[in-house]
Amino acid sequence: MLPSSRIDGTLEAPARGAAQPAPWPRPTLSRMLDDLGTTFLSPLAPLPDPSRRIGGVLVYDPLDTQAVPHGAVVLGVGLADGPQLRAVLGIAGAQGASAIVLREPVVVDDETAGVAEQHGVALLGLTRGASWAQLSAMVGSLLAASQEAPAGGTIGGLPSGDLFTLANAISALLDAPITIEDRSSRVIAFSSRQDGADPSRIATILERQVPERYSRMLTEAGFFKTLYSSQDPAYIDLTVDGEELKTRAALAVRAGDEILGSIWAAVTEPLSPERTAALRDAAKVVALHMLRIRAGADVTHRMRADVLSTALEGREGSAYALERLGIADEHVAVFAAGIVGDDESLDEASGREARRQRIADAIVVHLAAVHPKASAALMGGTIYGLIPVRSPEQGEAQAARLAGDFLARIGEGSGLAIGIGRITSGARGLVHSREGAERALRVLMQQASPARVALFSDVHVESLLLELRDRFAVGGEWATGPVARLLEHDREHDSEFVETLRVWLDSMGDVSTAAERLHIHPNTFRYRLRRLAEVGDMDLGDADARFAAQLQLRIVPELVRRA
Repeated sequence: MLPSSRIDGTLEAPARGAAQPAPWPRPTLSRMLDDLGTTFLSPLAPLPDPSRRIGGVLVYDPLDTQAVPHGAVVLGVGLADGPQLRAVLGIAGAQGASAIVLREPVVVDDETAGVAEQHGVALLGLTRGASWAQLSAMVGSLLAASQEAPAGGTIGGLPSGDLFTLANAISALLDAPITIEDRSSRVIAFSSRQDGADPSRIATILERQVPERYSRMLTEAGFFKTLYSSQDPAYIDLTVDGEELKTRAALAVRAGDEILGSIWAAVTEPLSPERTAALRDAAKVVALHMLRIRAGADVTHRMRADVLSTALEGREGSAYALERLGIADEHVAVFAAGIVGDDESLDEASGREARRQRIADAIVVHLAAVHPKASAALMGGTIYGLIPVRSPEQGEAQAARLAGDFLARIGEGSGLAIGIGRITSGARGLVHSREGAERALRVLMQQASPARVALFSDVHVESLLLELRDRFAVGGEWATGPVARLLEHDREHDSEFVETLRVWLDSMGDVSTAAERLHIHPNTFRYRLRRLAEVGDMDLGDADARFAAQLQLRIVPELVRRA
């Protein structure tokens, strides 16, 4: 049984002068099975070491060479028992993986079980009906809870931010399965013993969200209004599709006047006065833990952004920042990501910032499954990140592929664009790579191209043109030479010499093509060419004169054709 004492709302802090607590250890395989086992996981063979720590989640990909974090839980999507599984066990075990999860139903033979035991890797089965994404999210929640604990010590005798342990403690007090939900009815933690609940509770946990039809029924019945306005538990009985569900007892979790979420218990009868009092006390502790998680997330974002910023800007301490990130001796790709049309999509600055932060968090999760040393953070409206790559020769292609995979997952509606700098290493190289990533991103943001990922090496010229355009825009410079004379003539006589010259240059001097684009006769176009050469005093046969004219047509702001 997990701890159930000290549910009294007190906060324990280290005594003055006492040694600070060591970082809270990561959860063990045994702890993961206790928290997720009844709903998600079951052992397929005896656990070699139930006390072994877990340290990350990795999706198995037979077509990619992936770095395996120490203690990783490897999601064996598409794996089944046999030689392939035994080969993966050997590779994962050599890199320190703690477990491999297979989709049930699967029967593990003695030979495979022996290989797993030899390498110390647990073989687990994913329950039918549960998705890989759900399992990954739940294991990530366990790891996040353990990472939050060091800074806060304990709250109510339990690790700070560890809502899963707290849910089990409350379950023991009330003798009922428990879920803890946020204001959006998203399940953020649950207790064991969920097999004692009804199918709707199982569906809620699998989806990590109250199913829409149940939420709609509760809203229409006015239950949430009652729940959030009362200091006492609220009870609800529902019948769905002719099935009578277990009674739910729910209590709002508050921090002052703010509603943080709620605690839900599947009960067979109303809670006794003693258990009602215990639930009220537990809600106070849950509030402290939820506030600690929220504060810890803010601190984590700031710390991650500060370390990345120090490394990317080449400030004092950048070499140490690279060591903290674990990439001091690695080749890395720097990327910069932004949202095209961001200012037009949301009216309020706070909404834009929240949207950017959500995407940044999604990128962090995506990168964590790719490489344990990859990192990303939102800084000043742009999402920056570092991706360790296998080699300088293949690094750009690898980074572009990862960026494309992420964009495919979040969909085109996000409007996200990603610029990638040159592959580099060391503090000084990182600064240049970041500048390249920013310049590549700017090309994507200002061009009407459908491309959403750009390597700086592929858009170098386009970025130079944008920078020259900036000089004209802010430096008081203007068109000169033949182009200036043609522009002045067009203004005075309403002629079209500038556009004629542009189309001719874009058509590589092909009069027939240029005339067709302007919808005029080729002879009329030839006459215009002769006239503009006279008016502009321009030798159309001079390559340097043509280049100078084309360059001005692309960088002088008033002459740049808007797509």
